[in-house]
Amino acid sequence: MLPFEEQVVADLLEDPNGGLVVLSSGLPLASLAATLLLHLHHQSSTSSPSPSTSSSTPGGGGCYLILSAPDALKDQIRRRLLDSQLLPVHDVGPDVPAAHRRALYTSSSGAALFLTPRVLAADLLTAHLSPSRVAALLLLAAHRASDTSSDAFIARLLRQRRLLPVYAFSDRPHAMVAGFAKAERAMKSLYIRRLHLWPRFHVLTAADLERSPPEVIDVRVPMTLPMVGIQAAILDAMDACLKELRRTNKVDVEDLTVDKGLFKSFDEIVRRQLDPLWHTLGKKTKQLVADLRTLRKLLDYLLRYDAVTYLTYLDTLRVSEGVRSVWILADSSHKIFELAKRRVYQVTRPDGTKVSTSIKRTPTKKRKVADSSSKKGKETENEDSTTTKDDAQKVNALEEVLEEAPKWKVLRELLQEIAEEQRKGDAVVHEDESGIVLVACKDERSCLQLQECISKGPQQVMREEWEKYLLGKAELHGLHKKKKRQSQQPKGFGVLDGEFPAGPSEDAGPVSIRNLETNALLAAASGISKLTKEADVNDDSVASCSKRGSVKGKGKGVPKKIVTKRQASNRKKKSTTENENCQGTDVEASGKTDGQSEIDVSKLSVKDDKQSEIDVSNVTAEDTSPASTADNAEDLTDPKLLPPVQFYALDSDQHVLDTWKPSVIIVYHPDITFVREIEVYKAENPSKKLKVYFLFYEESSEVQKFESSIRRENEAFESLIRQKSLMMIPVDQSGRCLGPTPASEPEPILSQNSLTRKAGGRRPTEKDMQVIVDMREFMSSLPNVLHQKGIRIIPVTLEVGDYVLSPLICVERKSISDLFQSFASGRLYNQVETMIRYYKIPVLLIEFSQDKSFSFQSASEVGDDVSPTNIISKLSLLVLHFPRLRIVWSRSLHATADIFISLKTNQDEPDETKAMRVGVPSEDGVMEDDVRAENYNTSAIEFLRRLPGVTDSNYRAIMDGCNSLADLALLPVERLAELMGSQKGARTLKEFLDAKCPSMIS
Repeated sequence: MLPFEEQVVADLLEDPNGGLVVLSSGLPLASLAATLLLHLHHQSSTSSPSPSTSSSTPGGGGCYLILSAPDALKDQIRRRLLDSQLLPVHDVGPDVPAAHRRALYTSSSGAALFLTPRVLAADLLTAHLSPSRVAALLLLAAHRASDTSSDAFIARLLRQRRLLPVYAFSDRPHAMVAGFAKAERAMKSLYIRRLHLWPRFHVLTAADLERSPPEVIDVRVPMTLPMVGIQAAILDAMDACLKELRRTNKVDVEDLTVDKGLFKSFDEIVRRQLDPLWHTLGKKTKQLVADLRTLRKLLDYLLRYDAVTYLTYLDTLRVSEGVRSVWILADSSHKIFELAKRRVYQVTRPDGTKVSTSIKRTPTKKRKVADSSSKKGKETENEDSTTTKDDAQKVNALEEVLEEAPKWKVLRELLQEIAEEQRKGDAVVHEDESGIVLVACKDERSCLQLQECISKGPQQVMREEWEKYLLGKAELHGLHKKKKRQSQQPKGFGVLDGEFPAGPSEDAGPVSIRNLETNALLAAASGISKLTKEADVNDDSVASCSKRGSVKGKGKGVPKKIVTKRQASNRKKKSTTENENCQGTDVEASGKTDGQSEIDVSKLSVKDDKQSEIDVSNVTAEDTSPASTADNAEDLTDPKLLPPVQFYALDSDQHVLDTWKPSVIIVYHPDITFVREIEVYKAENPSKKLKVYFLFYEESSEVQKFESSIRRENEAFESLIRQKSLMMIPVDQSGRCLGPTPASEPEPILSQNSLTRKAGGRRPTEKDMQVIVDMREFMSSLPNVLHQKGIRIIPVTLEVGDYVLSPLICVERKSISDLFQSFASGRLYNQVETMIRYYKIPVLLIEFSQDKSFSFQSASEVGDDVSPTNIISKLSLLVLHFPRLRIVWSRSLHATADIFISLKTNQDEPDETKAMRVGVPSEDGVMEDDVRAENYNTSAIEFLRRLPGVTDSNYRAIMDGCNSLADLALLPVERLAELMGSQKGARTLKEFLDAKCPSMIS
């Protein structure tokens, strides 16, 4: 444990109320929480056992509750506590029965319990857990605390009877400054008076982490020219979208910068400002917000994934976004798509020129002559068919580029360098050094791809991705063909067979460049599909092919040059594809050559890219062409000559440094949190030799995002320091912090004077209001707000409704998202039907969010006609079908609490036992203690209401006048008219009941 961690724990233990600790991202939060629990347990065990002293001691001898702990953080705390063997640990999940939880609370004095807020709130309200048995409360996500959060609800329930310490932690300082006085409001809601700030630039923290720093090597990898062009185009598109968004005059201009747009929190900033006005915004403004999110993903994926995967993602965007998107219609978007294709493939003409969609021109007349000759050659088809096919193939020649990520080559060189250093043994080898090289990537997919790149070679990895891309194109083309049902050609002749006949539509005019590109891609896919089929049929031929390919690969080098120099006939293209596949499995010369060559990365990439700015494939072919380095490349991928490599995904949040104890760390995707973890790991192990490599793309958004994250964190701590100097937390005489409970607020003078005419101003005794709440509703914040209003909450499991306000009123609460889902699934119809069956006043509560617009849709979107897809139409049909249903609209949680209080006026309090039995059949299948006395036979009631002449206004009188449908059929017309209130309706019903059933016998 580092000295600054001991100081943090010592500062927390000074105040019996607890405190709020805000750490820099990556600092040891799990170690602090475990150390604090051990100190509290030590204090409680050494304190006096007398009741007078134990009640005032923070430890108190009870259990320690830990809330809001992610799984990764929970595992770290549990491991540290179990290693100490001083404090038992229990994980109380929501699936544990209530009886087991009650027994665990009783027997686990002095133990640490991991709980979910929903379970703990229900157990505190039902008295399964007494606050006197709790020693302290730990919250590990204080940035989520607010007046209506579950953490604040639990803190209020625990501190109602005794002074209980609450210790809150947060390692997201930027989240603590989001909104107005976020830190101060969080402290008030958690009953905390002291704020402890521990940034990375703190004097004690910096001294501990910089005492024995690791050896850091910053490697700047230059991007290729297509990557630079794509990045510039994306940034231009983001800047254009931000300028359009500024013109709306509805967003703070200071927040709309490209620097802030690199982070996910930018979406939250924009939506937080636009949500109250969302229903007034136009479609273009809403689309701009979505486009900024898409562009940020594009910028991130450009540096994270390979060229083929990036092109696949762009193709999906082109289909999904379509004409709705704003950025996809800009000039910069065309540049993005064009450069992304250049990184993967090029379509060439017969004269060797590249076909580019940026050149808006018609094909040459040579193509027209070829098409016309094929059209005229119907009479002499046998003579000219070969020439026509060759000409079509020449136009659609496809040159593969398959640009590798520049970081792949640098990673292979670093691993080779590390292996060479370990073999030489120049450095002193320590006993605790494992020799493991840890490669940290952003996600799991990047880890798997890098692992394949090291084991198979980069060219083989790109080849596999390229084959998946081509087969996906062919499959999609086949689906389109099936939909069109235009299979007029003879069997065995078509695009998937590598032949491109000119159809009638193509002969009429020049073929577009997109058709040329599509045909070339499908031709390449046909070659791959043929080889796959041949490999499945005959395994022996595949083995002989791989042997011949290995020999040819060493003599001829790269097959890509062969593709560009040969005429694209069917026979030659097929043989070329076979050679490519055979060489890729055995030789992999081109991919391994890059890793073995000890040439400066920056000079090589810049030189090659300057030689051909249009044709990026020349760079790849030139880099991979020398065949003399093939043998050295084989040595590189030999696992015996490489150090042991472990891959770690940063998104998994698993702390693996203490487990693997690496000697070298390669940060493939830099992350500020992982950098701090490396610093802490090295500070805790000062004698261990550690070397860290940082791989950055030079002059990229990756560097900008990393530097912006550090700058944003420092600005957040500076803002918190200013807030702390001006913060005012009110404290009453007993030392308890005054939270947001209205019980401590003075009653308004108006309400006091309003009672002066009644009994001389004597205040009546206040009735204890209570509401029965379904257990599933504790995932929302409404029970917390109702508790703030002074209403007693009774948590039970309800079969009908969510809230029972009185024996007559039942409420089904729906948020906006839940309302749409309930209509789509049909669940709302059944819920309303059961409420109407058992309660006289069923209520559907539609609750909006306070920070969002109080509207389903804008006024321009409301139509006059009833539409099955419109939410307003669905609500109208629901009310027409259930006339007794009452719909209540609420703007916020606090408005809902006020509505509940007004609905409970002059109403009896609900009975808990009766509410639990509603809708639950007995063993005999009979509903016991039905609340509605008219619920005799629901099927008979529904049948009665569908008879002619029976309406919603007279069916209850008919039910009171007769006992069954058989009695109804025997009533005379005069009695029916008396019950129904209409002579005409009575005659209509009587004629219907007395009508003879038609006979089918003639």
